[in-house]
Amino acid sequence: MPLWIPITITAAFLQNLRSSLQRQLKGRMGSTGATFARFGFGFPFAVLYILALREVGGLALPDANATFLVAVTAGGIAQIAATFLLVYLFGFRNFMVGTAYSKTEPVQAAIFGLILLGETISWLAFAAILAGAFGVGLISISGRKDGTSLRRALLSREAGIGIASGAFFGVSAVCFRGASLSLEEGGVLVRAATTLVWATGIQTAVMLAWMMLRDRAELAAVAKAWRPALLVGLVGVSASACWFTAMTLEKVAYVRALGQIELIFTFASSVFWFHEKIARLELAGCLLIVAGIVTLLSAAT
Repeated sequence: MPLWIPITITAAFLQNLRSSLQRQLKGRMGSTGATFARFGFGFPFAVLYILALREVGGLALPDANATFLVAVTAGGIAQIAATFLLVYLFGFRNFMVGTAYSKTEPVQAAIFGLILLGETISWLAFAAILAGAFGVGLISISGRKDGTSLRRALLSREAGIGIASGAFFGVSAVCFRGASLSLEEGGVLVRAATTLVWATGIQTAVMLAWMMLRDRAELAAVAKAWRPALLVGLVGVSASACWFTAMTLEKVAYVRALGQIELIFTFASSVFWFHEKIARLELAGCLLIVAGIVTLLSAAT
């Protein structure tokens, strides 16, 4: 089994856990603070990780170049926007559906990967990605009591926010892969870790400056909730370390498509953690996503 597959599954599990923890922060702070918790409290752990690779693992750190700095900055800002929109989306519908809208990311990542990095994928893999996207569509309209069609659901405000979140996630993933691949020295782990440290450092600085200038009350709310926020940061940066490593090993479209397995973890969270009822269409959507993932793995391996 290629190494990127278990790493991606681990990343998806940790990302679902992080999203669950972030959602709980919404009761103690706004969307900006919950977004910052992921980056600001994750940055120290990212630094500790790369120091461990250097001091314990004896790995030399690569030097940043202009291409790397542009790509990692663009990816960092795009990820801030994506995370903010995702956290904001949680307030509209239940946890599972809110996450589902953003899962149009793999299709968009495939497109951005082609445009920005010139990476192509097989027709079978693209069909698998589309199957997963259709599964997301089923989840997105499930449970609506107004009889809303798939077309109207996809044109709703929630869908627009979720799809935009997925687009920003797609752009950030492609930029992070481009940044990691642009480094001329080091193996996969250290290049991914270098990208992670730079990305979270930039994100922390940008969001901290924004709250200092525009929303000091939110900054105070974050400070008061530092204990749960610290856990969000740890889990979040652990997930990111896995994502960055997987995306250094394999094309973004494949990694993010396999990452849709997060919805299966989300399904479990919705039932057992948040005690939400899951409709038949949501279950059918999850099964379709699983079928797409199995097909994708066949195409990738």
